[in-house]
Order: sequence, then structure tokens, then C-alpha cells
Amino acid sequence: MCGLVQSAPGFTEHSTVINGASDLIATVLGESGRHARAAVGVSSLPFGVVVEVSAQCMLRG
Repeated sequence: MCGLVQSAPGFTEHSTVINGASDLIATVLGESGRHARAAVGVSSLPFGVVVEVSAQCMLRG
């Protein structure tokens, strides 16, 4: 999972913001939701959103 956080210069808590999304995924999906993550700060995101999360799922058959 990769999370982008729109922030002002000097903001350093990007990982704290993305931890919320990470915790939600783990709560909803349980053991199946275990994942690695990255948090990145950006100056702007499309459509005025402040957080963008991207994830890929691997299905086991």
C-alpha cells in the first residue's frame, strides 16, 4: 500500500496519517489484510483530495 498525503512544507507526520488507513485495512480484512506500506508527502493531489491510497491485492486460489 502506498499513501500520498497533501501537506504544507515542514509537515513530517505523513506516516501517522497513513497509519490510519493501514489500521483500517488490517481491521476489516484481518490476517488477509497484512501488508507493507509507504507514506509520501506531496504538495497537491488531483480533485483537491488530501489523502490518496493505492493498494494491490493478491488473490490465492
